[in-house]
Amino acid sequence: MKITPLDIQQQQFKTRFRGFDIREVDAFLEQMAETFETLQKTNQNLSDEVRRLELEIQGYRKREETFKRALLNSQKVLDQMKDNARKSAELIIAESEVKAEKILNKAHNRLAQLHEDISELKRQRTQIEVQISSIIEAHSRLLEIGKEGIKEEDEEDDKIKFLKKSN
Repeated sequence: MKITPLDIQQQQFKTRFRGFDIREVDAFLEQMAETFETLQKTNQNLSDEVRRLELEIQGYRKREETFKRALLNSQKVLDQMKDNARKSAELIIAESEVKAEKILNKAHNRLAQLHEDISELKRQRTQIEVQISSIIEAHSRLLEIGKEGIKEEDEEDDKIKFLKKSN
C-alpha cells in the first residue's frame, strides 16, 4: 500500500495512559506529511525529468545512429569514388598507351615508307642518269658520225673542186 501525505495527516493513534503528547504527535505528523509531500513532489519532478532526459537521450542515440550510418555511407561513397577515380585513371592510361602505340606504329610505317620512297627515288635517279648518259653517248656518236660524214663530204667536195680545177 502506498502512503500519501494525506494518509500521514489523517493518521490517528490510540491514546493510552501515559502515552505520547497528542499535540506533539500531531505536529510531528503534520511536519512529516509536509516533508513527505515535498519529497513526493520532488520525486515526481525528478521522475518526470528522468523520463524527459531518457527521451532526449533516446533522441540523441537515434541521431548518433543516423550520423554513424551517414558517416559509414559517406565513407563507402568516398571509397567508391576513389575506386572509380582509380579505375578511370587506369582506363585513361591504357587508352593513352594504345593511342601512343598506334602513333608509334604509324610513325614507324611512315618512316619505312619514306625509306622505300628514298630508295625508289635513288633507283630512279640512277636509271635516269644511265638513260641520260646513254642519250649523251648516242648523241656524241651521232655528232662523231656527223663530223666524219662532213669530213668525208668536205673531202669529196675538195676532190670535186680539185677535179673541176683540173678540168
